Amino acid sequence: MSFLAIDVGNTRLKWALYASPQPGAAVLAHGAQFLENIDQLAEGDWSRLPVPGSILGCNVAGDAVRRRVEEQLELWDLEPRWVVSGPAAGGVVNGYDHPGRLGADRFVALIGARHHVLARGPARPCLVVMVGTAVTVDALDADGRFLGGLILPGHGIMLRALEGGTAGLRVPTGEVREFPTNTSDALTSGGNYAITGAIERMHRHLARRSGQEPVTLMTGGAGWKVSPALDIPHELVESLIFDGLLALQSHRLAL
Repeated sequence: MSFLAIDVGNTRLKWALYASPQPGAAVLAHGAQFLENIDQLAEGDWSRLPVPGSILGCNVAGDAVRRRVEEQLELWDLEPRWVVSGPAAGGVVNGYDHPGRLGADRFVALIGARHHVLARGPARPCLVVMVGTAVTVDALDADGRFLGGLILPGHGIMLRALEGGTAGLRVPTGEVREFPTNTSDALTSGGNYAITGAIERMHRHLARRSGQEPVTLMTGGAGWKVSPALDIPHELVESLIFDGLLALQSHRLAL
């Protein structure tokens, strides 16, 4: 029974069709569309797929976008399920003050990260970093409890804010340098170091809290931009949200 996982972010919709709703299942097809183009999915990418056995999605783009996605899914006459953050799921205990207010993408990524850690050996604390339109840096202890996390603007938002708030400043593409000597490099380096500095600080907090070195997993479309300047051991896991959706669906079927 195939399984369609959908991740609707602030900029793009990503999807993957798996052979079964189990962690580690083979990927049969995958793709992505910018949100302005999702109305083409039913007649485009999805028209070539076999009918999935089930669909689970994660959406942070709002109800209007969710409805547009559901309209595209009508080609299979199959109702999708959407993740809603709660007190606990998939081996993760949600320590947010109001668990339902934790972004669904953060909750699902934490579940995916927990699965990755346990699949490799003994339980360990984990720092879960998502780098996209916004950046989130979330701490998960060795028992699977979400301790809390940071939200900060992504690099593009930082640059646009500077451009909009500083007279005469334009934002060309620069390089990350230790000692930037031009405005382009200064802007690119400043944004990158702001993000990596937040990650490294939360890593220190989690290491001190847990008494051991955390695993650091990074995901998101802009993770490759941040990774080279990050001075702690880490791993890029492109499929982290999909891994969380697989774990959630597998757990649901096992109940």
